[in-house]
Amino acid sequence: MKSSIIIGGLVVALLGSTYWGYTEYAKKKNVMIQAENNYQRAYNNLTYNVDLLHDKLGTTLAMNSSTSLSPALADVWRLSTESQSDIGQLPLRLLPFNKTQEFLTDVGNFSYRTAVRDLEKQPLTDQEYSYLQTIYNKSEGIQNDLRTVQYRIMQNNLSWLDVDQVLSSKNTPQDNVIIDGMKAVEMSNKAYTKENFGPTTTSLQKDAKGLKYIHGKKISANEAKSIATSFLGLDKTAKINVQKSLKGAEVPFYILTIQNPKLNSETYMNITETGGNPVLFITSRPMQKQKISLDEAVSKAKRFLQDKNFKNMELIESSQYDTMGVLTFVPNINNVRIYPDSIQLKVALDDGSILGYNAKNYLVSHHKRTIHPPSLTLEEARKKMSKKVTIQEERLAIISNDFNKEVLCYEFVGTLGNDTYDIFVNANNGTEEKVKKLQNIEQMYE
Repeated sequence: MKSSIIIGGLVVALLGSTYWGYTEYAKKKNVMIQAENNYQRAYNNLTYNVDLLHDKLGTTLAMNSSTSLSPALADVWRLSTESQSDIGQLPLRLLPFNKTQEFLTDVGNFSYRTAVRDLEKQPLTDQEYSYLQTIYNKSEGIQNDLRTVQYRIMQNNLSWLDVDQVLSSKNTPQDNVIIDGMKAVEMSNKAYTKENFGPTTTSLQKDAKGLKYIHGKKISANEAKSIATSFLGLDKTAKINVQKSLKGAEVPFYILTIQNPKLNSETYMNITETGGNPVLFITSRPMQKQKISLDEAVSKAKRFLQDKNFKNMELIESSQYDTMGVLTFVPNINNVRIYPDSIQLKVALDDGSILGYNAKNYLVSHHKRTIHPPSLTLEEARKKMSKKVTIQEERLAIISNDFNKEVLCYEFVGTLGNDTYDIFVNANNGTEEKVKKLQNIEQMYE
């Protein structure tokens, strides 16, 4: 009788563990299917947008009217931006794809600057038409390369999840068809950029923003582990795996994957090889019910930044997504906001822990600045504003303009109807540098 009860209990336990294992397997499989679908969608969107980009560039070459050319170039800018967004959603974090992104950025910068100027007074020069022809021809090459990869994916039923696995593995030979195809796209752009572009806006920006403000000795993988342990407050139970970014990264860095059994969490982290600066980290773990408000999360985020020796940081944006607060901070130096030096944090609203950190903008932009007094007074700058806008806030700020140059501005936050706008007027010449419509996001404090 006793043995029957024991056997019955073992059977129930076995069935329970089998059911649990199956449900966990099913959940994992569903997550993998969703991830693969997202990768396929992003790549198909990329191919489609580059097709449209090539066609739109072709139409601009045939246009003579400024009324047609300006909106066409605006479309080119939009498509180049969307293409970069598509690339950012692909699992290429360990595969250098800088030149392709640089090409798209240069196309976007050129088309935007040209679209917003008065083409009646300043029509395209022969050199600019030649440039249009050049990028039109190049976009055709990218279009064909991307289509080739797309065809191979469809014909051979290839998986983007395999790409992520191959790139992350130190031992697996990297002969994946998708990887080879994307490398071909990158190599084509690499050769083209060196031969045809010269010093582009993007390359100049990289010269100024890459390693210029990142100093210190090169650190080892073990030193990267120590920095991560200290920065994240890890204990000895945490397991840290370290890889080095592949050759060609704009700023060489270490990639750390951290398993923390104590918190049942996994963290992905980047630390620069030069200077050992934490660039970003993202922690995933099971989330509990919200217990703190967004205001309390802001206080915890400020304390975190102070502990990490970031001084005079001011909150400029806050949003809540489910049980996560997303906060953006910039330095405020002598009542001047320094927008290029931004840091973004994600704060868990169940316990106030910091689950996300992104300081890339701060690292590539932060330096000691000499802020000269503005040539225009606040009253003079205010006169440059549309009279239809009701000004709610005004301050001085440093921003990066569309030419990636830092400029001192008067920042005006104003309303027009039901919409709120952030308007930046150059504090020295009165030029309207940027206008940004602010999102009306309803905050949750429960």
